[in-house]
Amino acid sequence: PLISPPPPHDIYSIEDLSQLIYDLHMVNPKAKVSVKLVGQAGIGTVASGVAKANADIIQISGGDGGTGASPLSSIKHAGGPMEMGLVEAHRTLVENDLRDRVVLRADGGCRSGLDVIQCALMGADEYGFGTVAMIATGCVMARICHTNNCPVGVASQREELRARFPGAPGDLVNFFQFCAQEVRVELARMGYKSLDEVIGRNDLFTQAKTLADGSANGGQPAKTAELDLSFLFTSSGASGSSKARRAQPTHGDGRMLDDEILEDAAVQQALEEEGSVTIKKDIVNVDRAATARVSGAVAARYGDAGFAGAINIELSGSAGQSFGAFCVGGVNVKLEGEANDYVCKSMSGGEVAIMPPAESPFRPEDCIIAGNTCLYGATGGRVFINGRAGERFAVRNSLAEAVVEGTGDHCCEYMTGGAVVVLGKVGRNVGAGMTGGLGYFLDEDETFPTKVNGEIVSTQRVTSQAGEAQLKALIEAHVAKTGSPKGAFVLVNWKEYLPKFWQLVPPSEANTPEASDEVVSAEAVNAA
Repeated sequence: PLISPPPPHDIYSIEDLSQLIYDLHMVNPKAKVSVKLVGQAGIGTVASGVAKANADIIQISGGDGGTGASPLSSIKHAGGPMEMGLVEAHRTLVENDLRDRVVLRADGGCRSGLDVIQCALMGADEYGFGTVAMIATGCVMARICHTNNCPVGVASQREELRARFPGAPGDLVNFFQFCAQEVRVELARMGYKSLDEVIGRNDLFTQAKTLADGSANGGQPAKTAELDLSFLFTSSGASGSSKARRAQPTHGDGRMLDDEILEDAAVQQALEEEGSVTIKKDIVNVDRAATARVSGAVAARYGDAGFAGAINIELSGSAGQSFGAFCVGGVNVKLEGEANDYVCKSMSGGEVAIMPPAESPFRPEDCIIAGNTCLYGATGGRVFINGRAGERFAVRNSLAEAVVEGTGDHCCEYMTGGAVVVLGKVGRNVGAGMTGGLGYFLDEDETFPTKVNGEIVSTQRVTSQAGEAQLKALIEAHVAKTGSPKGAFVLVNWKEYLPKFWQLVPPSEANTPEASDEVVSAEAVNAA
């Protein structure tokens, strides 16, 4: 079987990809966003969509590449030619007047200066080297990169193996200098002064043909005499200046709510002096990835958790997608209203609280105020939602803690750490693929066990003192941050409600104090 990295759970359409590109531009407006596409039929249409989605770079990868971490079966039998994908992507972008919007980068089998020339003729502006660059630094292709046991220390964190590393920076520099020299020689032989002059000139290709007497000496082998490669050397038309494309600034999305927040003098002072500030703003659903740029500005100065101050942002209204994405320590956000999909995507710290308007006539636990795929990829921070969330709540959550008052299907899917408390009803398939972290679910109608995917996780009542303390502390924080009536009622009637909670426990958490009092007892005996 083809072994592949896990799919990104926030991309299922070109619109989802466009949102991710938008999010990345929001958190760091100076960073260029590259989208990697595999060489295959129909790639031109996808490349056009990616260009329209505001990507800065499109990387076309072929099946001829693959470093030591790739399974041999994948390298030999999976993937299509990079050349086919590159030519189609370049041609489609030219035909749709989109070529000047993006830089095309090619990789997957590039090993020499001649490969660079060929990729340039097919339309590539930049060129990627993988396997050959690793070999130049000492890689012996032992194909065990993923085991941390590289025998020459190229791909290992073990100090005794890293000591065997035979490479030197000069080795890699020499390789690329020779490669560049080969490019110069080939360009001179063709009659051109710079690489920029031949980029997109696939009309300079010719297909080698079988000789008149039927032999293949210097020509095309007889067995492939009927192969038509005209699509590779049919001109794609003028494609503009590659140098100008590579020099253009990062694509922007216009002025954002975050820009207004960051321009506030009090916020700037708090950033400079690590002080505290509170700012209030209205928000509407076209304000996507709100507060992400604020978090990016904090992280750029202090890292994910180094900010000693506090930027408190109080918002009112309906937030767009990716609200609170990439939130970091020191950024605390309060939203009175509702938010769309991807709330707190990839957050690493800070706190986000969402609650319905105070004048809302509906009970909070009956209102859906957060969309799908909340907390995707979160590695820290806390989220409190005084209402229900959509499907796939806390998918791929790693270390964040969250309290919500109900969710749709697939709650805690692929979760690997952290803690999630749900004070209401959930959908089906809870805990599918969950390998870490703990879940606490209030089961008032006694239907929760039928909704759990028990392939990995087990369910049990909250019996340990540490588990009870963790659950109660999270609900107390939830009430303090959101004023949740449901949470307050549960706390007042704690002895009555504690037996109604189920604890979702994957095998990796079975021997933690929160999941078992026996662990605490054993530790006490050992200490004695």
